[in-house]
Amino acid sequence: MTEFRFLDTNILLYLYDRRDERKRRRAAEIFRECWEAKSLVISTQVIQEFYSAGTRKLGLEPSRAYELLVDLCRLRVVSIGCSHILRATEIERRFAVSFWDALILSAAQAAGASLLFSEDLQHGQKYGEVQVQNPFQH
Repeated sequence: MTEFRFLDTNILLYLYDRRDERKRRRAAEIFRECWEAKSLVISTQVIQEFYSAGTRKLGLEPSRAYELLVDLCRLRVVSIGCSHILRATEIERRFAVSFWDALILSAAQAAGASLLFSEDLQHGQKYGEVQVQNPFQH
């Protein structure tokens, strides 16, 4: 049985961020490992945030960002629905995290992911069955 790995938006953004070569290489390594193991999962929230931050913060041309979205949509994607949103409010209260981080955790839980790669949440922390790993922490 595949152990799914959920990628937060920041991991995907580092794939195209030329400002930090170390993080870009590490993000590429994680993406490749998850891809090869067929364990990679993201959510519609991650796809939306990728487009928004990619075009605004990284300066990706909208046409290039669109091409990348098409590729991302071919991955295993959790479509955010009302059940995820309601669960996120519970996670937000229980763990005192932002709603948006709670929504990522809700989607990761729904996907059956055991690991969430993110630099936005506490490294090593378990949120239910999902453990956070900050791949850039030394």
